[in-house]
Amino acid sequence: MTTAASQSLSAAPTADGGEAFLASTVGRKVVMAATGVVLSGFVVAHMIGNLQIYLGPESLDAYGRFLRTFLHGGGIWLARAVLLAAVALHIWAAWALTRTSWAARPVAYRRVRRRESTYASRTMRWSGPLLALFVVYHLMHLTVGSAHPHFEEGRVYANVVSGFRVWPVSAFYIVAMLALGLHMYHGVWSMTQTLGLAHPRYDGLRRGFAAVSTGVVVAGNVSIPLAVLAGIVR
Repeated sequence: MTTAASQSLSAAPTADGGEAFLASTVGRKVVMAATGVVLSGFVVAHMIGNLQIYLGPESLDAYGRFLRTFLHGGGIWLARAVLLAAVALHIWAAWALTRTSWAARPVAYRRVRRRESTYASRTMRWSGPLLALFVVYHLMHLTVGSAHPHFEEGRVYANVVSGFRVWPVSAFYIVAMLALGLHMYHGVWSMTQTLGLAHPRYDGLRRGFAAVSTGVVVAGNVSIPLAVLAGIVR
């Protein structure tokens, strides 16, 4: 190689390490896994907080008041900023990986044999948009109150009960939680694999952890509208 050619190559711009990582399939999967950890943690914490409805109005209203006043009101906005960033990155990584998958196989297979994929993995592309729609409605329904005709600021317990007494609303919440279960099950399974926890010896434990954690979240969240409709929570 001549000196001029060597100088030309050395002068050529090189990709930034971070940009190259995010442009790779592995990098995008890591982003999916990391944001999945944040979102899964929020889902579990949110469920635990909501289950205080079974302790009565005082307990749930106090929980809502704590969220609004934590760090002089700044805590909830900090949490929202982190969650918004996690959701945006999660959606970006999912879309980027989907486009890469489509580009790798622009012509569909004539016959598809699903030997490795599960129903949860095959429904990720519709459960994700459904959950995004649900989050928007949930915020309008029980946070802002614009989609709740009987919303009263600060009365969390009363808002939940009056909101879930409308059976189409409860039905939508239940369907959304079932979609969350499918999304979360495959997400937890893939997340542990991306983070290097996959091993034939421990795959059974990974599958069990994904199933149990998802089952607890779905059962806990679905129990609330069902309890309201059944008159257990008044």
